[in-house]
Amino acid sequence: MSKVIPLAEVAKHNSKKDCWVVVHGKVYDLTNFAPEHPGGSHIIYTFAGKDGTRIFDTIHTVDIFEKYEEDAPLVGELDPKDIKETKAEPVVKEGEKPPLEYLLNAFEFEQVAKNCLSPPAYAYISSGSDDEVTLRENHSAFGRVWLKPRVMVNVRDIDMSTKVFGYDCGFPVLIAPTALAKLAHPDGEKCYCRGAGAHNIIQIVPTLGSLTVEEITAVRRPNQIHFMQLYVNTDRKKTASLIQRAEQCGCKALFITVDAPQMGRREKDMRMKYVPQATNQEDDDQVGNRGGGTANYLSSFIDPSLNWSDIAEFRKLTNMKIVIKGIQCAEDAVLAYKHGAEGIVVSNHGGRQLDYSRSAIETLPEVMDALKKVGADKKMEVFIDGGIRRGTDIFKAIALGAKAVLVGRPVIYGAAGYGEKGVERVLQLLKDEFRTAMMLCGTTSVGEIDNTMVTTKSLHNHYVPSPTPDMMNYGYQPFAKL
Repeated sequence: MSKVIPLAEVAKHNSKKDCWVVVHGKVYDLTNFAPEHPGGSHIIYTFAGKDGTRIFDTIHTVDIFEKYEEDAPLVGELDPKDIKETKAEPVVKEGEKPPLEYLLNAFEFEQVAKNCLSPPAYAYISSGSDDEVTLRENHSAFGRVWLKPRVMVNVRDIDMSTKVFGYDCGFPVLIAPTALAKLAHPDGEKCYCRGAGAHNIIQIVPTLGSLTVEEITAVRRPNQIHFMQLYVNTDRKKTASLIQRAEQCGCKALFITVDAPQMGRREKDMRMKYVPQATNQEDDDQVGNRGGGTANYLSSFIDPSLNWSDIAEFRKLTNMKIVIKGIQCAEDAVLAYKHGAEGIVVSNHGGRQLDYSRSAIETLPEVMDALKKVGADKKMEVFIDGGIRRGTDIFKAIALGAKAVLVGRPVIYGAAGYGEKGVERVLQLLKDEFRTAMMLCGTTSVGEIDNTMVTTKSLHNHYVPSPTPDMMNYGYQPFAKL
């Protein structure tokens, strides 16, 4: 039985040389771990001798201490009479938000979410790399694909459903594997799971979730389908363990993210590292890397040696379908097919990696042409993500060859403002818009949507200004006040 420790005793261990922190009623000695903490030691020292559960829950999953038990040993259990409720208070109260039914499109959810999220959370979620040109281009590019409506078609009955790897999907949208859902809502990825279940679509569980794959899949509906996203760990044993856990939880496909051997410079996120220290003394050992931001903290374990030969090794570890996420050119799409992948996601990581990389909707036609040339266009399932904000965006992606699209930020913003009901509302709006697009283009099923219904003559025309003083004045976040 663990030792019972009163909070008064914990409070005595409040220095760099003797640092205890309480998390979920358990007392841990983080003295040795704090200097090695990828997110910076200062956040741990802020809660030295205190209860850090509230901030812990926005970043970590409950099993994190099992991974670091040697450097972060359990000291004992906090005295039950000292345990307090740690439920986070919303930044914006319910009455300060518009009623959920007032919001009519995905864009409006970001306006609400910005007021509901903490500044560091909004910076992490909304940021793109460098000048954020690709971030903006991801949606702008959809505006260069035009529709060719057909008329005098009986569209009384519309079927928006599709199948993804043989599994039913209510309409061709998957919830993207975005990290740290608790930054948006205390229920974390459970909001997304329930929202997906309400619309009979598939959620992709993230490696870097606020909750474990077991916690997320535990709240799914009967027959609800999940896929798993994978960042490959430098410790391949940990990767193998996560794959096994995902398969045991019933995940049917493994989406391996391959476009992040190094995280892009997301300056809005990085800026949030420059905040006043909670301790009285400057944390000298952290000055050199304080600008990393949440993204760099999260990505410290990702293996930059990942290459095509690894696909065969992953195939030995699982029976799940293998999907390569992060394809950005035709050549790599073909290589994915040749190395045995059953699917690909054409993606630039939501504009968060290499600025001035092309949008997924622009890359999609050349990918489909290349796969067709090697006879793979019917053998692989192709998805895209990045910039999907309208039902017409979904329609355009399907017309150009995608099986379905992945939607990330709109779902996060829905959860940030309204929890799972916000997620459901975002998905319903996209669904309604997609249905309208199908009807007005004269299609009654997803299978009828093809490239004769769009024109892409202007798709490759880029009118992107270089960074100018105007962008500095109006496009960037201002410096934090130190």
